[in-house]
Amino acid sequence: MPADSPPRPSSMPLLLTASLGCAVTVLDTNVVGIVLPTIARELAATFADIEWVVSAYLLCFAALLLPAGAIADRAGRKRVLLLGLAIFAAASLACGAAPGARTLYLARAAQGVGAAFLLAPSLAVIGHAFHGERERARVWAFWGTIMGLTMVCSPLIGGVISRWLGWRWAFFVNLPVCAGLALAVLRHVPESRGAAQRTLDVPGIVLFAAAMFAFTWTLISGPAEGWTSLAVLARAAAALALFALFVATERRGRAPMLDLSLFAQRRFVGAVAAMLAYASCAQVMASLLPLYLQNARGATALEAGVGMLPFALAMLLLPMAGRRLAAFMPGYRILTLGLMVVAAGNLVMMWAAQMPGNRLLDGIGMAILGAGGGLLNGETQKAIMGTVPPERAGMASGISTTSRFCGILLGFAGIGAVLASGTRAALLAGVSQAGATIAPDLVERVIAGDAGALPAGLAGLLRRSVESGFAHGFLAAGIAAAGAAAIVHGCMHDRARSLPQALPRRSSE
Repeated sequence: MPADSPPRPSSMPLLLTASLGCAVTVLDTNVVGIVLPTIARELAATFADIEWVVSAYLLCFAALLLPAGAIADRAGRKRVLLLGLAIFAAASLACGAAPGARTLYLARAAQGVGAAFLLAPSLAVIGHAFHGERERARVWAFWGTIMGLTMVCSPLIGGVISRWLGWRWAFFVNLPVCAGLALAVLRHVPESRGAAQRTLDVPGIVLFAAAMFAFTWTLISGPAEGWTSLAVLARAAAALALFALFVATERRGRAPMLDLSLFAQRRFVGAVAAMLAYASCAQVMASLLPLYLQNARGATALEAGVGMLPFALAMLLLPMAGRRLAAFMPGYRILTLGLMVVAAGNLVMMWAAQMPGNRLLDGIGMAILGAGGGLLNGETQKAIMGTVPPERAGMASGISTTSRFCGILLGFAGIGAVLASGTRAALLAGVSQAGATIAPDLVERVIAGDAGALPAGLAGLLRRSVESGFAHGFLAAGIAAAGAAAIVHGCMHDRARSLPQALPRRSSE
């Protein structure tokens, strides 16, 4: 096929099927974000439980993306895609039927496994089917449109499900979707395998997943157990030790999952930092903002879905502005600008959180946040891919996707830790001033948004405490985004002229 020809009509069902396979993972994440407060109330869950509902999914998703891609290349992309759909559907059924919070987040971990084996082969199917440069540009633009529209629609879908069907249908809805996609895969996706068989780095995979689990556990348990408690310090030490062992293993391995020599390049470090900051300070808000709107502003799930539109629409529309800016400024400046806009959006949200009832300021802050995220969405991927030679493109793509989901995981756990600590301090201070008491085992339920666990007459205190906690969380995210902007600028500004090249010679480093 000529490089500049549009996708063949016969290839469109394949493209749509693979794109929808990716979109299912976005739909699930954002729909679940809307129903989290309802889950907390109906399952009497603590805030830590709610964090694990999101984090268990993201942890397994991020840890298995690279091995899922390698397995798909070996066993067949179509076969692994069908396997991913089966795991995802079965785990969704288990999530919807979960009798308690712990069962739910264990099922969510299984769902994350299915999501990894769904996303990785879907992307590989698209990459294998379309080859010409212009054709690929059109194909990935179509893919991006599907993903963007899913991001816009999923909060509304989540609100409707919560309002009329109940939170369990946020998971049950995946069953007919997965069944329809499986039929489409069987009909439209041909089997394909990688030309070169990729080696699985089992020690690297295990150590990376264990280190991320220990670090996430530290962040989630810290607010409730105390940051200086022996258990929390032991988990932090274990995370550091596992990360160190992972680095040592990757340095000695013959076929490591992560080529550490790439991090000798300053531009690559800056690009990865931009991706992590984008995911942890902007994209993570797809899960945190629904909690803010419902727990701090008192919105219903449906109102929260509608209230998310300024954020979602900006995330959908601003990538087009980023592509236009690329004609006038180098990529590192767009990355720096996007991160500064994200920082500004978080600071506006911090200001809004301290002004009860100001929905207009909420909308402005969310729009600014989404605008910064939209500028960064495509540029972060392009920056990582543009800093490595073509023969390492596969690893760079895996690092990019893994960094994105690790960033969301760490952002949710990290901002959640700040949020929980701030809420707990404000709540206990308010209860003390009112001359009331609250049982320690109820504090975590209250922080998760269960006002019914508070002593009578103190329901308003919960909202004020949550607003204070979110103000701290938005401030932390704003500082992190601004710090990342400085790192990106420092790592990449003196390499601006060589950005279009794959990798500068080592002698120039």
